[in-house]
Amino acid sequence: LEVVEHAANIGSLQMGERAHNVAGGVDTYTLLQPLGVCAGITPFNFPAMIPLWMFPMAIATGNTFVLKPSEQDPLVTMRLVELALEAGVPPGVLNVVHGGEHVVNALCDHPDVKAISFVGSTRVGTHVYERASLAGKRVQCMMGAKNHAIVLPDAHKEQTLNALAGAAFGAAGQRCMAVSVAVM
Repeated sequence: LEVVEHAANIGSLQMGERAHNVAGGVDTYTLLQPLGVCAGITPFNFPAMIPLWMFPMAIATGNTFVLKPSEQDPLVTMRLVELALEAGVPPGVLNVVHGGEHVVNALCDHPDVKAISFVGSTRVGTHVYERASLAGKRVQCMMGAKNHAIVLPDAHKEQTLNALAGAAFGAAGQRCMAVSVAVM
């Protein structure tokens, strides 16, 4: 929810920057503008958290958003969209598409989609990155990871083992940030 709160307050950061008289009578400024249509492709394992990383910021910065949830848990996404509409997001600003690879490819190829954010496996993320990049889109992919834990010599043994087990096997190990290597 911190991302939603941050997105709600992003307006002041969207004003750009100004620098007066950087050289004899020259002023500079940046102007931030929406991209247009952005899309997000999300995995099954965090069906509320990951979409909430994506669409609030896109909408708050003036974009519309197309969300493609995992086929394994679409109802959470549908409820998030209902809540967004109840909160005042206008119809057509936050949209959902369901399906598999053909829907992903359609998002990657569609000329109106200007940016895609993806969270999921390395195999699918590589496909999304390559296909959407070739179509000239801005692409952000968070794919499978190898996360490490370093255990210091003065660590409390029982607490450390419990923390490592939770970090490695929490959510049945089905998360990209699961610890896979412990250095002791």
